[in-house]
Amino acid sequence: MKLKVLSRSDVEQAVGMAEAIKAVKKGFIQLSMEQAQVPLRTQIPVTKRNGVTLFMPAYLMKSETIGAKIVSVFPNNRRRGLPTIHALVIVVDAKTGRPLAAMDGTYLTALRTGAASGLATELLARKESRVAAIFGAGTQSRTQLEAVCTVRDIERAWIYDVRPSVARAFAREMKERGSPIPADIRVAQTTRQALHEADVVCTATTSFRPVFADSSLKLGVHINGVGSYTPEMQEIPARTVVRSKVVVDSREASLAEAGDLIISIDGGLITNKNIHGEIGEVAAGKIPGRESEEETTFFKSVGLAVQDVAVAELVLKRAEELGLGLDVEI
Repeated sequence: MKLKVLSRSDVEQAVGMAEAIKAVKKGFIQLSMEQAQVPLRTQIPVTKRNGVTLFMPAYLMKSETIGAKIVSVFPNNRRRGLPTIHALVIVVDAKTGRPLAAMDGTYLTALRTGAASGLATELLARKESRVAAIFGAGTQSRTQLEAVCTVRDIERAWIYDVRPSVARAFAREMKERGSPIPADIRVAQTTRQALHEADVVCTATTSFRPVFADSSLKLGVHINGVGSYTPEMQEIPARTVVRSKVVVDSREASLAEAGDLIISIDGGLITNKNIHGEIGEVAAGKIPGRESEEETTFFKSVGLAVQDVAVAELVLKRAEELGLGLDVEI
């Protein structure tokens, strides 16, 4: 059996952010149109190491592609100088069941997570949004900023991280990337400073408590919450959730895993009915997105295998066109 093996560099060369946004849009629409099977991920906590390993399969019926990602999230890796996230993605031909490729999933995870926020920003943020605020300065935050800048003409970005030196390094790196990322990237000393003029907010942290105060938000802001993925984790204040138009990647997954929603539901502040709908429904035109300049919109994503498979399918296609990767007999 021949298997194509794709490195991180191969994945980066194969697909850019704009293409990734289009890919996840197609994946989310398939999910919301019941043209995809996405079981809830299996989580194996590694309590001793403060980590978790996730197993995430998906079947895209329209695309006839099956895939699965194994991803480990170990926050303590920062102390070892290692990435917080390690991942591997497998792509399988749904017509024959034959494995087609194995690829680095660490960058792909950041790419597809950013792409989901890019899609949500495109559909939910005010058209004239010009300022972004990013909470967290890790790998995920880099693609969050890139995605937002891909779909909106962002002129300035504020970065906040509990580790100021990491935030400064993030700002230096992102300034050098060039268009569509602006040269005006500033490190905020406080969460309030980060939010005081923000039109689009992205949170990509592993926090167990809100990372900002609701009172700091501007009128009409759009928020992408991508960091919390367990019932105990929380980045967004409950008050913000209560007053926002809430759009999720998946109702089922969010109600099982999204602490940002579960904590408010368990506290009696909202019910399942407060979820406006899924991003795939908005993308397909089944439900409206933003309906006024004043409303606060909140996209909550716990991350779905449908995103991984949709992007991985495109990566494999582009890699074959570009001659990337290594063909291995196994």
